[in-house]
Amino acid sequence: MNTKIAATAGAWLTTMTLSLLARLTSTADPAESGEEHDRGDVPGWVMITVMTAIVVIALLAVFREQVVTAVQNAFQSVSGAR
Repeated sequence: MNTKIAATAGAWLTTMTLSLLARLTSTADPAESGEEHDRGDVPGWVMITVMTAIVVIALLAVFREQVVTAVQNAFQSVSGAR
């Protein structure tokens, strides 16, 4: 059961990381579709998002075992398995 939980947690983390990277590298431009929207401070938003992603990835690289253990414990406590 622990292997399945670890695999699920790893898959979830990988999916979230790839989704974030896909959004950051998206080249969709609303102006090309004829829509005009107030885009705000896009460079600042992108910088904050990229910096947050880097911090999360760095923390996961250092504390991977502890994160996997915490997720396993959370799943076990929710499912009632001990």
